Amino acid sequence: MIFGVIGAGQMGAGIAQVAAQAGFEVFVQDMATEFLARGENTIEKSLARLHEKGRLDGTPAEVLGRIRFTTELHDLAHCDLVVEAIVENEAVKAELFRTLGAIVKPSGILASNTSSIPITALASASGRSDRFIGMHFMNPVPLMALVEVIRGHQTSDETARIVTETAVKLGKTPLICNDFPGFVSNRILMPMLNEAIQCLMEGVADREAIDGIMKLGMNHPMGPLTLADFIGLDTCLSIMEVLHRGLGDDKYRPSPLLRKMVQAGLLGRKSGEGFYRY
Repeated sequence: MIFGVIGAGQMGAGIAQVAAQAGFEVFVQDMATEFLARGENTIEKSLARLHEKGRLDGTPAEVLGRIRFTTELHDLAHCDLVVEAIVENEAVKAELFRTLGAIVKPSGILASNTSSIPITALASASGRSDRFIGMHFMNPVPLMALVEVIRGHQTSDETARIVTETAVKLGKTPLICNDFPGFVSNRILMPMLNEAIQCLMEGVADREAIDGIMKLGMNHPMGPLTLADFIGLDTCLSIMEVLHRGLGDDKYRPSPLLRKMVQAGLLGRKSGEGFYRY
């Protein structure tokens, strides 16, 4: 199988890495060479850490040797599976899939790593709804076992079979769900993070207490405010807006504090400051 990844950011680089580790030939596309260089550097550092811990089959150089970086979408025309991992914006993703639908060979499967955007809508834009699916990897991709596999309204059984089998070859555990706003993971997770933000806004407790209570009381590995910073507050806001719009229930309304922080450019780790400084 020839594996394509669109987007060399944190998620795209991680997906490319695990595909190359699994022995696939991988093509990674992004809009600019500096984005590709940053993604390659992310992969190199991750592979080096795994190698030091004895958790890498082969050498980092061998794995990197299976990855090609390009700014040209047409270089992915011959891929058997292409996973999109770009900005969480439905219009931008739909435009990309309209282009990919005309470029990638007819037998190729197109997949989105979206964390909340309707798979059926993106599938329709691609022009190949039967060969379209959601593959929602978890961050950080090289370490997290889950791939949430989301079937669109017209996703074929064959496409679902190929993608779940591929996820297993990547060393992941694929779990299938249907196409509803937020799927399973973010429909449950994001309202919890949003409620933690609301607690902070209302003065129920300070940030350390909110995170500490959830870590010590619920055995979560990190507190909800820390996790929101890790994910990116802009991404959290985008997902909450998808849930609110798609499900029409005010329990999914984004916290005003979340919206204000995004407006201020306080996005979490990616910007150097969110609920905490980095």
